[in-house]
Amino acid sequence: MSDRRYPDAVADEFPAPPTQFTDGEGRTVEVRRYEGTEEGYEALVDMYETFDPADRAQGIPPGGEARIREWLDEILEEDCFNVIAWHGDEVAGHATLVPDAGAYELAIFVHQEYQRAGIGTQLIRGLLGLGQEAGVERVWLTVERWNRAAVSLYKKIGFETSDAESFELEMGLRLNPDGE
Repeated sequence: MSDRRYPDAVADEFPAPPTQFTDGEGRTVEVRRYEGTEEGYEALVDMYETFDPADRAQGIPPGGEARIREWLDEILEEDCFNVIAWHGDEVAGHATLVPDAGAYELAIFVHQEYQRAGIGTQLIRGLLGLGQEAGVERVWLTVERWNRAAVSLYKKIGFETSDAESFELEMGLRLNPDGE
């Protein structure tokens, strides 16, 4: 177990996928669990191949098809939790929980064509709902402190800043009560 700090209070309940909503641009978007299909995998690769490099943080998502596939193979493992926001047959966004030191690290990516429409909020809520269902206790993330939109979103969801020592903020959320 690491020395990360988490809030004492347990987060509100989140809706587990599948969920459907109309985004801020009037598009029908569905958040679904990643099912491990070839179609889903290839649609994720397609989204990440056209992902704007300016939206990368901390080196992810990687660039180039081979590196994208390597990275996806790691975060789509059975011990990880993944949800995808679909607009028709197109991936609008992807969020993942990856096990790390007794907790799970959260990462979220919304394709630039779908940003600022509420999709990130719904993706995180669906991912956290999936985590709650599975008994995940603690979730953490890092975010560049200048990324005010992301920091605001994470706070709205219930994350609290646990470390602000560098140019990145570390934030934590208690998703389920600790197992004794």
